[in-house]
Amino acid sequence: MPDVLSDIPVNFDSAALRQRCHVATDSDDAVALEALVDQARALARPKALYREAFIEERGDDTVRIAGVTFTSRALRANLDGVERVFAYVATCGAELDAIRCHADDILQPFWLDAIKSVALAAAKAHLAKHLTRTYALGRTASMNPGAAEASVWPIEQQKQLWRLLGDVEGLVGVRLTESCLMVPTKSVSGLRFPTRIDFQSCQLCRREICPSRSAPFDPRAWAKVSSPNGSTSPR
Repeated sequence: MPDVLSDIPVNFDSAALRQRCHVATDSDDAVALEALVDQARALARPKALYREAFIEERGDDTVRIAGVTFTSRALRANLDGVERVFAYVATCGAELDAIRCHADDILQPFWLDAIKSVALAAAKAHLAKHLTRTYALGRTASMNPGAAEASVWPIEQQKQLWRLLGDVEGLVGVRLTESCLMVPTKSVSGLRFPTRIDFQSCQLCRREICPSRSAPFDPRAWAKVSSPNGSTSPR
């Protein structure tokens, strides 16, 4: 049975959001942005869901976890020597979708997106701290379906992750669409696992322009997981 984290604090720093959204202090836009922030402070309920699970079987490019088989050469390589993983979903919370932007204001949806990102970051950080504290974890890394190139870990593998986690929508309000996207959109899912070196999915993404990139593309890591004749572990 997965565990739910729902009492997650989030700090909506108005000054930081103005800077992030390129809004000048004491401007009309600053007043409008602050109105959105006030609504977010009242409504935001970021959440996280996770399940401790153990690896049962490994193939050339597959790994079976608690009865669910995932297909990804990169995931298989990263889990070489790993026995326990943590499947998870973290979200800004569906409550923030109740905030409505003015139809004639093209900036407000951008501002609301930034506000939701802050709530999601709070959920991710809270989950990471909880796992580290509860399970005495050392260094960990995570992989997310669809986070890098399609061949790394296809987004369709979200379905297997949902099977592993159970009633995700009922527990934390995150719904999986037919195209395997998550609603609310400011949600993230994946597997967290012990590692000896830092790893991020962005290291396996060759997309040159990406506003969400958190690490540069690593050709050596890509070579190890993209070729059947490569090393079995980028760790």
